[in-house]
Amino acid sequence: MAILSGLGGMIHLATVDDEPMLLTAHTGLSDAFVRAWEDVARDEAVAPAHAVRTGSVAWTSAHRRQDSRAGTTRLPVGTGLTSAPIPALGGPVGALSVLTPTAQEPDAEEGQVLAAMARCIGERLSAVRTAPGAAKPGPRDEPGSPETRPESACGIWHWDFTGGTVSLDAYAFRFLGIDADTFDGRIDSWQRLVHPEDLHRVMTWMSEARRGKSGYGVEYRIRQGDGAFRWVESRSRNRGDANDEEAGLSCTVRDATSSRLAQEFTGHTLRQTSDGFLVLDSAWRVTRIGGQAEYLLGSPELLPGRSLWEAIPALSGLGVAEAGLRATAERRPLSVDVPWSAQQKWLRMRLVPATDGLTVYLNDVTGVRRGGAGEDPADTVASGHTSRIVPLTQALAAAVTGQNVVEAVAEHMLPLFGATGVSVWVFEAGRIFLVASVGVPQELVDRVEGLPVEGSPPVFQALVDGVPNFISSPEEFIRRYPGGADIPALSGKSAWAFLPMIVSGRRVGNCVITYGRPHQFTPEERTLLTALSGLVAQAMERARLYDAEHARAQELQRGLLPRALPATPALATAARYLPAGEDMAVGGDWYDVIPLSADRCALVIGDVMGHGLSEAATMGRLRTAVQTLADLEMPPDELFFHLNELVAGLGEDLYATCLYAEYDPVDHHCTVITAGNPPPAVVRPDGTAYYPELPVNPPLGAAAPPFETAELTLPEGSLLVLYTDGLVESADPDIGQGMARLRRCLSTAPDGTPELDALCGDLIAAMLPDQHRMSDDTVLLVARTHATAPRDIASWRLSDDPRAAAKARHDIRDQLAAWHLQELTMATELVVSELVGNVVRHAKGPITLRLLRSQTLICEVTDGSATMPRIQRAADTDEGGRGLQLIAAMTDRWGARYTPTGKCIWTEQALPSGP
Repeated sequence: MAILSGLGGMIHLATVDDEPMLLTAHTGLSDAFVRAWEDVARDEAVAPAHAVRTGSVAWTSAHRRQDSRAGTTRLPVGTGLTSAPIPALGGPVGALSVLTPTAQEPDAEEGQVLAAMARCIGERLSAVRTAPGAAKPGPRDEPGSPETRPESACGIWHWDFTGGTVSLDAYAFRFLGIDADTFDGRIDSWQRLVHPEDLHRVMTWMSEARRGKSGYGVEYRIRQGDGAFRWVESRSRNRGDANDEEAGLSCTVRDATSSRLAQEFTGHTLRQTSDGFLVLDSAWRVTRIGGQAEYLLGSPELLPGRSLWEAIPALSGLGVAEAGLRATAERRPLSVDVPWSAQQKWLRMRLVPATDGLTVYLNDVTGVRRGGAGEDPADTVASGHTSRIVPLTQALAAAVTGQNVVEAVAEHMLPLFGATGVSVWVFEAGRIFLVASVGVPQELVDRVEGLPVEGSPPVFQALVDGVPNFISSPEEFIRRYPGGADIPALSGKSAWAFLPMIVSGRRVGNCVITYGRPHQFTPEERTLLTALSGLVAQAMERARLYDAEHARAQELQRGLLPRALPATPALATAARYLPAGEDMAVGGDWYDVIPLSADRCALVIGDVMGHGLSEAATMGRLRTAVQTLADLEMPPDELFFHLNELVAGLGEDLYATCLYAEYDPVDHHCTVITAGNPPPAVVRPDGTAYYPELPVNPPLGAAAPPFETAELTLPEGSLLVLYTDGLVESADPDIGQGMARLRRCLSTAPDGTPELDALCGDLIAAMLPDQHRMSDDTVLLVARTHATAPRDIASWRLSDDPRAAAKARHDIRDQLAAWHLQELTMATELVVSELVGNVVRHAKGPITLRLLRSQTLICEVTDGSATMPRIQRAADTDEGGRGLQLIAAMTDRWGARYTPTGKCIWTEQALPSGP
């Protein structure tokens, strides 16, 4: 990812020939992106499939106008996907892919790097698969633990035909709810855990999988330790020869409870409709038939388990098969009207692509076709109800936050029932809280939110009863809840449907559908609303978990960034931090302003590659390390040496960019060093902006010392603008174009001396017009330089002999009198005498004494020795060793730093109060 400047990476592996490749590992990608790439068919027009088919590096991109037939609708606009095949003895077994931030095809060298890494992965996979015992994973043999493997991973279940034993990995034990310490591993013990109603089907599947030459799958219920049952799905992976000693059946096991509940809700809803429907898997086999499909097609006994085109060849001749392929490839619903000569009818077939197949809705439109008129209103309503359920379920499945769930309900569910508003309420800490709403007045929210669940007024009991509650008019509402007679007028609604949200038998909240006019709820509407509330509940529970995790992650990241920038005499500063788009995790961008000795100041900005809690935590560690190293007064190149060692020690795949600028207000010099970060922009006092030429150093973790620095001269009133790549790459695919646009924005800034906070806001608005579509975090740090006035600086060269201390006392006595700081004369004379005397006795010249009048009185003594002083405890009989203790007692702060010719010891004393 680092070499290709990638946003994320993923690996797809194939388990069975001709089956889709499954997403096995990924990093740096959002949840929404991962869901879209969970499986890849081998014939798809996307880079991973093309790489496997051709055995070479492949690339696809998503331009601003995406061509759905090109297979790029899964990619964000302006990005690209580069894939390399993962080789094996029998041909490619999968693909390694990197998501790049631009739609520009990687060069040949980058492709070679990706291919080399894919070959390395293939070799490691081959070694694992040929290792002894690899075909029989046991409870403790599988690498990783349930806590460390991703939620989308599957457990492994292995049946040894010869010994009649069953072995499971740790993830399978967790899914099946089996105690690994008490399970004896016998096949008959495992069979007793299967629900009696499902046992015959499971044993039939096992027998077919044992004898068959292709993969099989089955869903069944398994008994839990508490007596409840859970739905799981098993799919056979490989089979051996029944006569072979090592013969056995290996299967993947995954939790299917949530998907099964969704299927039951949807199936119950679809059974209430007058349409027919067929559910096809990825091989076009009919897995479900319902509604009026049996009547409309005839001979339903020919359909279940068979390919639709083989069971009814006439459909292929009528163009339905071709339409199904096109709907799947383009990922959009298509409708086809076909003459059904078997029953002298016209059938309208609506083909809707699903994640793992196709759903076909059938409707009799004979009267419409023969009459040449528009559709019958009854047919329109029936087909409309059915056709809108699938988009609703897809939108709920894709919803990430609670607001996404409410928006999905408002977009798909409200038009379905002619409603005008929706609100979702949840129970937390014994009280009622609003998650999100559409079309609900704030006055009503203020009235209800925060009420206790128990003991709330009767008018609000509909939110906590846990049963569907339908109110058709304001009069009915007032009659049933006289204590809330003002609610209809307050809400502006005339009908209400209170739908409980129940997950795994636990009441989590309530979804309220409202109408602007009185509405009589039909039995069909009540049934459909109740069924769909289960889907909303499942989606909301997932969204609340995401919201809570995302809030904790953002709180962690905010805690790792500066709460306020320090005020320094040298620089006035302002900063902005913008997280990436809503679907992205927290990132590793950071910034800091670090005060140094002698009024010097350091500006730091950096970015840890990737997104996630790990990257945010690493960012916090690096920020602390930079503060510590800067406080030790290390030169910038030495500071980066230690920082690079730290990053390299955190992991081979960890990289970070960083820019460090150290400004001295006395001589106006600024030392800048960068490692992979874009160069800062400098705005001169006359308003012209430019990018200084800086030595190029690789990112931290990949660099090899020494690091090169650059020296700049920044006059009084200059602007120094530091930023991460998100500012110049989120809106412009090319970083050069983004930097040019930033320079134009700085050059056209308003005349005068703009406030830095306002300047940050203007730059963000100009550079990132659509902040919700940002692909990376962004940090902007702006500083205006202030020079130390010459009248506040006093400096003397001293001779390297015992008379230097006396001359130093005389010089500072006159200077403090000129500055009206006579109160500090005695303490300062004592400090200077001790510092100069130490140089004469223990170091070497030349000696320089400098006083700075700033927020404090700063005293510096510079010599030509690199030996640093150390404060130590002197014994009662020692004649020396108390000088630094005396200095520490007489000053507020003291320290030492290296200089190009030696070292400098400095002290700070608070100025006396008064005019």
